Amino acid sequence: MYTYIRSFIILFFFASTFSACKKFLTIENPSTISQDAVFTSVSNTNSAVIGVYAMLIGDNGYGNRISCLFPQSADDFKTSGDYSPDDRRGISTYGASAGNSDLPNPFNQLFKGIERANVCIKYIPLSPLYTGGSASEQAQMKKMYGEALTLRAQFYFEALRNWGDLPAQLVPAADLTDMYLARTDKDSIYLQLLDDLAVAEELVPWRTASPDQNLRLTKAAVKGIRARIALAAGGYSLRTNPHVMARRDDYKKFYQIAYDECADIMAHPEQHALNPVYENIFKTLHSATRTDDAHELIFEIGAYGGNASTDSKLGYYNGLKHHTSSRFGGGGGGINALPVYFYEFDSIGDCRRDVTINIFEIDANSQKIGVAAGALTDGKYRRSWTSITGTSQNLAINWPILRFSDILLMYAEADNELNEAPSAKAQDALLQVQKRAYVGHLDRLPAMPVDKQGFFDAIVHERLLEFGGEGIRKYDLIRWNLLATKITETRDKLRQFMNGEGRYANVPLYLYAKAAAYNLANSVDETQTLDLYGGPASQVLFEPGLGTSTAPGGYSVKNWRMAVNEDYLTGARKGYAIYFEPNKKELLPIPTDALNANYKLVQNQGY
Repeated sequence: MYTYIRSFIILFFFASTFSACKKFLTIENPSTISQDAVFTSVSNTNSAVIGVYAMLIGDNGYGNRISCLFPQSADDFKTSGDYSPDDRRGISTYGASAGNSDLPNPFNQLFKGIERANVCIKYIPLSPLYTGGSASEQAQMKKMYGEALTLRAQFYFEALRNWGDLPAQLVPAADLTDMYLARTDKDSIYLQLLDDLAVAEELVPWRTASPDQNLRLTKAAVKGIRARIALAAGGYSLRTNPHVMARRDDYKKFYQIAYDECADIMAHPEQHALNPVYENIFKTLHSATRTDDAHELIFEIGAYGGNASTDSKLGYYNGLKHHTSSRFGGGGGGINALPVYFYEFDSIGDCRRDVTINIFEIDANSQKIGVAAGALTDGKYRRSWTSITGTSQNLAINWPILRFSDILLMYAEADNELNEAPSAKAQDALLQVQKRAYVGHLDRLPAMPVDKQGFFDAIVHERLLEFGGEGIRKYDLIRWNLLATKITETRDKLRQFMNGEGRYANVPLYLYAKAAAYNLANSVDETQTLDLYGGPASQVLFEPGLGTSTAPGGYSVKNWRMAVNEDYLTGARKGYAIYFEPNKKELLPIPTDALNANYKLVQNQGY
């Protein structure tokens, strides 16, 4: 775990490989500059801080494993394929082993990021430019100090929510008197991160005053990350002793932090607001042509360069499935939506469903065709939304870390908890998100709860619909202590779906699909113009249909309710979240390599 952090190496190759179209800064090459000299120059300090940012992306960061694998499974998506304890499917089914091949590299990369941040945090304030430079130099150095504090907080937050208590390494490795650190209670680390972020938000400018928008941290991003970490610190988590899900007695003070931070962001609508078109948020992640003039995307992680270290596999590993012979190239399909998640959305009014869930794939002729219920995919990442064709696995799709809708919903949640019922402003925050989702169908908006439990339940459901496929849901359920409950509820819903019971009584056993033109239209229209026997999707998916496995002429049969069977529910290899155990599997196992490298580390219970 610590062999790589004995010395600090600035990312020398980042100087020349940042893609201009992704709006990264052009920086000098510092590969030949000594560490002592790095922080006496704004340019070289910037290079060092970019080296910290670099640990966010790539296959072992938010370019694939942390974004796509670790958040599975909740009540929305799961990883495709059959269970193995030693790969991504073991993570999704809560049966990962300590030797799982998808765990050690992300674990190491997070701590590499922490070490790089630690070096910047130590040396930037010691720079003669920090207090003695020109006004411009001081502002830039303080901005970068705030960025380093925030990035360290993000790396630690990601590590803590996946592995629980970990060593608190808050100084450069060269300054440690003992390289073998024991685990520290995450509560104390959270307190340090929140204090750091309170400092950072005073140093990092608002978006409109920043030269580095979207892909570099701004004041709203720092505040939003602080709010998110505060809700985690004040929420439930798996404790080390005793081994139960619990939260602090003083948890409300953390809700107050989240409330204050979100309120401040909301008080600056010139900085960030809701994008009026939900789908455009995610199309913006795919291209240098931005369709987010409202700047709902507060912070996203840039992907570029066409390689496993600096780019992402978003849209290639996950997302809409494209046949390899299509004009777009192949990819997608690594993450599947649970069939019952599709039915959580309003069947007519909520535009988010068809953005979030693909009920079709792209065939060899570059046409769209409906798929079985077990093959639904996450729709916010699509190879065909990029300009990259051919065989490339790296599509330069950015990962969204923080959106303004999350600020609104965190605010509403905190307000409700602090006041024992929602205020009018909290209700309005929720309503803003819902109105955007139900544009054109405001008559179908759900009733607004006025009591604490009812409003909390509405927030829980709204976050399910708003953030599907963005790596948020599982961690929300954990901090609410609802993961076990929702897994049980979802398995019950899947059984009802299989049996055609309750709300699924009129759902068809089969669909009958024919290839149709893929027009790259908006997702609602693209879904409604699928060629399904019996009518549009809005009709066919909500009535019994023919009920036979023999397709009408010219159509192919697709299992719908028939896609869910007992093996899907409880099978040892295919069963949904089959190895989940409450008070054990809320955390991942510490990788074997990390345990071997640090004899003071102790494995998480249950592994």
